Amino acid sequence: MNKKTHEVPKFKNESEEANWWASRAGRAYVKQKSAEAKSRGIETKGSNLVRKLNEKSSVQIAIRLPAADLAQARKIAEHKGIGYQTLMKMLVHEGLARESRRA
Repeated sequence: MNKKTHEVPKFKNESEEANWWASRAGRAYVKQKSAEAKSRGIETKGSNLVRKLNEKSSVQIAIRLPAADLAQARKIAEHKGIGYQTLMKMLVHEGLARESRRA
């Protein structure tokens, strides 16, 4: 069986890189590397940001969002191959970091 090997291309800018990682090719690359690591007995845990966001030190809250925003978050999360709650935590984290720099 001949498996296609995925490679990370050279990027012109951060936006191009982000789009590639969210693309089918980027997700296939991550899955391929994860499978390779698993075959060598190495447990993969995802990125450091996702790992930190999923730590048990989180506090549970309730927030009301417009249904359209939640639907869009779920669609984006599915496209990126992550859970929508993880995506929401990432967006809150990024927004807070951005606002902290402005203050």
